[in-house]
Amino acid sequence: MDQFALLLVIIGAINWGCIGIFGFDVVGWIFGGPVSTLSRIIFTLVGLAGIWCISLFFRDTELVEIGKRRAEGEKF
Repeated sequence: MDQFALLLVIIGAINWGCIGIFGFDVVGWIFGGPVSTLSRIIFTLVGLAGIWCISLFFRDTELVEIGKRRAEGEKF
C-alpha cells in the first residue's frame, strides 16, 4: 500500500509541476479535462495517497530497524 500511495503522490507532484511550469494539467488532459468524473477520481486518489504518506514520517520501517540492530552490533 505504501508503494502505491507513493506512486500516486509522485504522479500528483509531476502533474503540479507541469501546471506550475507550463500551465498544463496532464491528468486532466489524459482523462478528459480537470472537471471530468475520471479526473476528479484520480485527483481524489492522489489526495488520499498524500494523506496516507504522512504516516510514513511516523513509522519505523523494517530497514530502519535492521540498521539500528547492525549499529548495535547484532549479527544476521
